[in-house]
Amino acid sequence: MPTTAAALSYDPADPFVVAEVDLDEPRGDEILVRIEASGICHTDLVNRAAGAADRPILLGHEGAGIVESVGESVDTVRPGDRVVLTFRSCGRCRTCTSGRPAYCRDALRLNGFGQRSDGSARVTRGGTRVLDGFFGQSSLAGYALATTDNTVVVGDVDPVVAAPLGCGFQTGAGAVLNLMRPAPGSSIVVFGGGAVGLAGVLAALSAQAQTVVVVEPSPQRRALAENLGAHATLAPGDDVVSAVRDLTGGGADHALDTTGRPDVLADAVAALAVGGSAVTVGLGVGVPQIDLRDLVLRGKTVHGCLEGDSVPATFIPRLLELHASGRLPIDRLVTAFPHTAVNDALAAQHSGDVVKPVLTW
Repeated sequence: MPTTAAALSYDPADPFVVAEVDLDEPRGDEILVRIEASGICHTDLVNRAAGAADRPILLGHEGAGIVESVGESVDTVRPGDRVVLTFRSCGRCRTCTSGRPAYCRDALRLNGFGQRSDGSARVTRGGTRVLDGFFGQSSLAGYALATTDNTVVVGDVDPVVAAPLGCGFQTGAGAVLNLMRPAPGSSIVVFGGGAVGLAGVLAALSAQAQTVVVVEPSPQRRALAENLGAHATLAPGDDVVSAVRDLTGGGADHALDTTGRPDVLADAVAALAVGGSAVTVGLGVGVPQIDLRDLVLRGKTVHGCLEGDSVPATFIPRLLELHASGRLPIDRLVTAFPHTAVNDALAAQHSGDVVKPVLTW
């Protein structure tokens, strides 16, 4: 049983605690991965409040590392393979077999906290079970147990850059490349300049969008967006729809909402040109006030999008190829922190100084 450091949450209101935990050996289709880097995603922080009666909890769903050992039924990866860990899916239901595994009928069960079917513990601390299994990995640790369906072999890549492809970068880039599919010369407005939004910006630029506008409250992130190649940036405000229309010659062909806020999605739809499409990826709450006549009379569409509407086994390698060619400089979005500085990483992300913190192990 490997012993490793892990970033544990004992109370959602308290800082993370880095402590030693024990992992069981892989069984069946499980894969033991020595984590080299793990991104911190907003979804981790939202789910930090889960399992209040079962503490501590081990989060993390953007792990990258090297396969250490595999269970007896694993034949898709081998020890020594470098991998990126992503979301789980059953591979058998209608949505999985139609190429949309993010909408797997068992997605909530497979990606939520849980335990093995026989009730045995994967992770313990001092003999006490740690609540784990988040996205089938719980990779905010030096080792993680994943499964064959959420382990993608990626070859010789920088794990700090590759780790966020498991969720955040995959979500933003996939919303653009898999769902919007902007034509060269088109225009796109991105609401939110965090890791997901800026990954979408880079994807739009790689697809040769002519005009890319970013709406973001943080001055640091607006400056970064422009430095990455965005043609204009705007601070949120009452006149943002008019400003987007002016910058795009009457309305954007596409809009990406990463905020999960109903009012922002309403602005995104209003800022579209005739026939434009809005894609929203944020898991917010509430009902957007969208003008139905505008939607119908101008032929607009609104799409929900989870995990970039991607098939990770093919899309993550595609994004790495774009990065290797220089067309998707996602390395400019990441900042590495030693895992012992997890709380400093979160503070830097919260202040806007850092877009995507990645812990190294």
